[in-house]
Amino acid sequence: MKPTPAPVPLSGPRFRTEPAALYRELRREHGAVAPVVLDGDVPAWLVLGYRELHQVTGDPVLFSRDSGLWNQWERIPADWPLLPMIGPRQPSVLHTVGERHRERAAMIGNAIEAVDPHELRAQAEKFADELIDAICAKGQTDIVTEYAALLPARVLARLYGFSDAQGPGLVTALNDLVNGREGAAAGRQHLASSTVRLLAERRAAPAHDVASRMLADAAGFTDEEITHDLMVMMVAGHQPTADWIGNSLRLMLTDERFAASLFGGRHSVAEAMNEVLWEDTPLQNVAGRWASRDTRLGGRPVRSGDLLLLGLQGANSDPQVRTDGSAFTGGNSAHFSFGHGEHRCPFPAQEVAEVIARTGIEVVLDRLPDVDLAVPAESLTRRPSPWLPGLTELPVRFTPVPAL
Repeated sequence: MKPTPAPVPLSGPRFRTEPAALYRELRREHGAVAPVVLDGDVPAWLVLGYRELHQVTGDPVLFSRDSGLWNQWERIPADWPLLPMIGPRQPSVLHTVGERHRERAAMIGNAIEAVDPHELRAQAEKFADELIDAICAKGQTDIVTEYAALLPARVLARLYGFSDAQGPGLVTALNDLVNGREGAAAGRQHLASSTVRLLAERRAAPAHDVASRMLADAAGFTDEEITHDLMVMMVAGHQPTADWIGNSLRLMLTDERFAASLFGGRHSVAEAMNEVLWEDTPLQNVAGRWASRDTRLGGRPVRSGDLLLLGLQGANSDPQVRTDGSAFTGGNSAHFSFGHGEHRCPFPAQEVAEVIARTGIEVVLDRLPDVDLAVPAESLTRRPSPWLPGLTELPVRFTPVPAL
């Protein structure tokens, strides 16, 4: 039996500079399952092993998504900043289990699958071009805050049924929510009120959008259930996709293997995007699963009601499955970046995210063909979020060009 080491805070400056190295150290020092503490000294287990993560996500009975099992609820204040991401006990698809979960996942998948792929690509190009038009004459910009962090929300807002005017407010709310800091509760409230208004409008006047299709689903979900599911879809669809764009552009601007793509070629865009999913995945940790009974995992004593955090990035880099240390490129998609098991990201949603991200990257390369990093690569920093530690900025320079 392994002795239980002192828990490690799942926060700190290294999440902003070198998260990949931090996960490697955690695995060396603590093994496949590391004891951690969240804000307020709330204990949890971080699952870093590939096989252990496969076990947790593949056994929804032993490792449940029902946050009501948590043995720490009595310690959690109503204003705890991580509460929106950990999982308040609300009726969203994230926290339902069994047959009801499968019905809700099918409802969401069907609503997204009905999105016309040509319309999706056209909308992504339209919004991407508008964003580039706003910066292309300046010769320099922060491609994260002025482009990548805005594009997915604008596309998803249109697909789901929100008005274009609501896009900027939704971006701010979503970023505050996932950062898990002081503005998290206010961000969640803005997203919730916007979604409630959208569903009321679509209940009165259905349209050709995802919200209307969810309301029309024959399984008969309540407006409250659909509200929570749409909120989950906005959070899960926007920020990870924005970080997928930012992390992929960072890789292409700092790794000479992708230099050809920066000068008119596109053949390496998909390869860079796939490598990011292995090496620098946008969603690095997920909360979570709760043990339904006492058990053992990776040699650790997991008690009934314990919270397990899914260390997606840690598992992707597990040396037990990465024996040669190589990057998984060329289409290998056995990573955990979209999750695993019955709670994994629905395939239609993965396709939407990939279209938005790839279109966003290609528009940058088409419109700003000599784009280059404007600061030393080692000076780039990330958000302090333990969940989505994307880049805080990506300053670039380029030859000024006229707007379209």
